[in-house]
Amino acid sequence: MDLFIVLVICLSFLIFLFLWNQSYAKGKLPPGPTPLPIIGNILQINIKDVTKSLSKLAEVYGPVFTVYFGMKPTVVLYGYEAVKEALIDQSEEFSGRGSLPIVDRINQGLGIVFSSGEKWKQTRRFSLMVLRNMGMGKKTIEDRIQEEALCLVESLKKTNASPCDPTFLLSCAPCNVICSIIFRNRFEYSDEEFLTLIKYINENARLASTSWIELYNAFPFLIHYLPGSHNTLFKNIIEQRKFIFENIKKHQEFLDLSNPQDFIDYFLIKMEKEKHNKQSEFTMDNLITTVWDVFTAGTETTSMTLRYGLLLLLKHPEVTAKVQEEIDRVIGRHRSPCMQDRSRMPYTDAVVHEIQRYIDLVPGSMPHATTQDVKFREYIIPKGTAIVTSLTSVLYDGKEFPNPEQFDPGHFLDESGNFKKSDYFMTFSAGKRVCVGEGLARMELFLFLVSILQHFTLKSLVDPKDIDTTPALKGLGSVAPFYEVRFIPV
Repeated sequence: MDLFIVLVICLSFLIFLFLWNQSYAKGKLPPGPTPLPIIGNILQINIKDVTKSLSKLAEVYGPVFTVYFGMKPTVVLYGYEAVKEALIDQSEEFSGRGSLPIVDRINQGLGIVFSSGEKWKQTRRFSLMVLRNMGMGKKTIEDRIQEEALCLVESLKKTNASPCDPTFLLSCAPCNVICSIIFRNRFEYSDEEFLTLIKYINENARLASTSWIELYNAFPFLIHYLPGSHNTLFKNIIEQRKFIFENIKKHQEFLDLSNPQDFIDYFLIKMEKEKHNKQSEFTMDNLITTVWDVFTAGTETTSMTLRYGLLLLLKHPEVTAKVQEEIDRVIGRHRSPCMQDRSRMPYTDAVVHEIQRYIDLVPGSMPHATTQDVKFREYIIPKGTAIVTSLTSVLYDGKEFPNPEQFDPGHFLDESGNFKKSDYFMTFSAGKRVCVGEGLARMELFLFLVSILQHFTLKSLVDPKDIDTTPALKGLGSVAPFYEVRFIPV
């Protein structure tokens, strides 16, 4: 009975806080559906397809509206103009990182992706400097990607044109590029430790997009104590962090302060320089989390795009044929593709962009937050308010991309067949929170896809018209459905 009374009191207090918060924000936050105590607007949102639910709400409330995921208000920005105004025109005010409980529990506000404030600014600035020193955007990293592309091609040849699920091999290549930047070395695709890491990455990418994890992010105080897939995700992250920490310890043993060789070396040297600064953001915990951020984000996004991209090419063999014709004409069969080729391959460049637009890999981007009270249009958004920018609404804008539901490389070509840039291409987000690895990812996608199509004919196990390209999951990310493909050497 005593426990019941305590629970009633706690629940009543939560309801009071909720109603007080709602009353406090009234007249300041943008309009939106009326939330219920505790659960907010969860009943008005399809947890299996939040993107579609937000689209329907935008039809009612306009391009700027408020929804409650649980008890916290979230301002949704829908459409190019609203997203641009926030992320680019008022980039500083919207540069905070919103809470994502499934990650916050492990990362504790550290790293480069989920940190905010001075910690984020210093870590991001330092990480960008190191990545540039390591060759990001330069010929040195291009050489590394070309080498890995050859390894990928050789591994695909070993499938002997038999049906295979390409998920694993398409994860190995980008993961090894990241490993060479962070750890100074690559792994053989048969390495057991490497196999386990790839397994964790692929499993977490799938779990993070399930409706259960959406529920966890809305009600972490409840879901955390229940059995469920969030426990598997936590376990996988912990194992990844153990692997990272073991590698850091090895680096500490052989660290040459005057000759850093990789990302970890640079960070350890920075830690050494600031060891007497008690306010330093360069700590062991921040190093582990930053490496985890770079490692997972740098692998997941590229590998998922490659996997989805091949499925779209199977679905549209006429597009694949045009790309291969351009490859034969510009590169031929006897040298590796390079980034200089891209300017002479407008159709291929358009296909790579259209793949990214069409799959809409991270529909809502990572949550942002306001860094101060912000006047946005006619509203006042309080400091710390969560912001969701609907990248789907930008990438699927019908005025910029006619028939956006159709996969059409023509979305990025002008009347003369030249490549056409678009400000609406926000697959890497925009503003101060734009993806740190954008340059690397663009390079990898072009070189890996062109290398595959240079050496193989893609053969589907079913008629192309019967291929379903609908995402198997659409939550934090868009996950391609399972498929098999035959890589037939040309």
